[in-house]
Amino acid sequence: MATVVETPASTLNHVVRTMFYLVTPNETSFQHIDEVPDYVDKATPVFLGMLILELVLGWAKTGSLIIRINDGVTSVSAGFLSRIPLLFVRSLELSSYIYIWNNYRLLELPWDSPWTWWLVFLGVDLAYYWLHRFSHELNVLWAAHQAHHSSEDYNLSTALRQSLTQQLASWVLHLPMALAVPPTVFAVHIQFNLLYQFWIHTEVIRHLGPLEWVMNTPSHHRVHHGRNPYCIDKNYGGTLIIWDRIFGTFAPEGDKVVYGLTKPINSFDIIYVQFHYYPYIWRRFWRATGIKHKLSVIFKGPSWRPNKPRLGDRTQLPKVTGKEVPYNPTWPLVLQAYVLLQFLLLLAVYTDVMAMKLILSQQTLLLLAGYIILTLTSLGLLIEQRPKAAVLEMFRCALFLALCRFGFVKPAVPSMVIEEVHTLRISCSHGRGIWLMIT
Repeated sequence: MATVVETPASTLNHVVRTMFYLVTPNETSFQHIDEVPDYVDKATPVFLGMLILELVLGWAKTGSLIIRINDGVTSVSAGFLSRIPLLFVRSLELSSYIYIWNNYRLLELPWDSPWTWWLVFLGVDLAYYWLHRFSHELNVLWAAHQAHHSSEDYNLSTALRQSLTQQLASWVLHLPMALAVPPTVFAVHIQFNLLYQFWIHTEVIRHLGPLEWVMNTPSHHRVHHGRNPYCIDKNYGGTLIIWDRIFGTFAPEGDKVVYGLTKPINSFDIIYVQFHYYPYIWRRFWRATGIKHKLSVIFKGPSWRPNKPRLGDRTQLPKVTGKEVPYNPTWPLVLQAYVLLQFLLLLAVYTDVMAMKLILSQQTLLLLAGYIILTLTSLGLLIEQRPKAAVLEMFRCALFLALCRFGFVKPAVPSMVIEEVHTLRISCSHGRGIWLMIT
């Protein structure tokens, strides 16, 4: 196939189209794995643009902000955290696929055939349906996936609230395709399937008519994120909704959807959001009597209890009235502004690191990844207004200045360094600063 040199405008157009699967086999087929673009990283500016557009449309429709700073920062932070491993290694999903292809493939479908492209489109989406369904029906997988459902809001930032650990299990169901489908075709569709699911996390778009018979849409996915009884364990589809219709897990949107976990976690601490469920499983496993019940804690549904159905008794779930209010503790406006500013500055650092991951040394990537994780943790504790948040934030500011001094970080704007110096100086010399903001 001929190499096409794209202008910046056409590249942006192409990235936008990938997010809606509005691309053709001819323009997204590649012979070698190194030729496959990182569509997800390229879509970062589009994510931000669509978030801003949703804010504007939401403001025009409701007269208020539809993305809260505390919840939105937590959601996007989870997205950052989920991508950190890709700084060091190719995803387990793709690595395992390539291994099976190289060593055990039975036949080789043509990489440049439209038939192969469409077959993989269906195969990846079907595998996603079952992976998604298992992630709700097996407690050990729910421990990872629950992070995505922990937000009590439903907007485009919620789409970015991804799990760090779910990728450790997501590779298994795709392996059968590696017996015949070239990795390049798989690598394209696994990204498109993920990108498509971004735009359906919104309340701005209500219904899309006949399209909803076949495609997954915001209306269908709102049901999936609901904790209403009629929403539980429904609408697992990624790009297509036909799998839910075929396998009996489809439910149309009805009563007002109340979002989040059946038992809200009431936290914006990104580490807690990601990992709190694992100690909970361990406690249940330890207390369970007999090997049968212990294994059931791991491999049955999250709400399973002894002498109950595999997926639990839905009549015992917390009641939903439709009047539930998301967890939203008050915090000073000056602290909100500070957290938002620091988060936007981190976004610039994160974008630069992801763009340069192929040319930076492993030691540098490790250092910068540590700084990103530290910043996400510190901002989460500031949002939580934890007593020790000020100390951690002072340390983070000092580390940032050191990274700037030795050339590991290039400030997005000159005021970036000034802001960190100012924060550090006030916090250290007066013993107040951030501490006053959180007390």
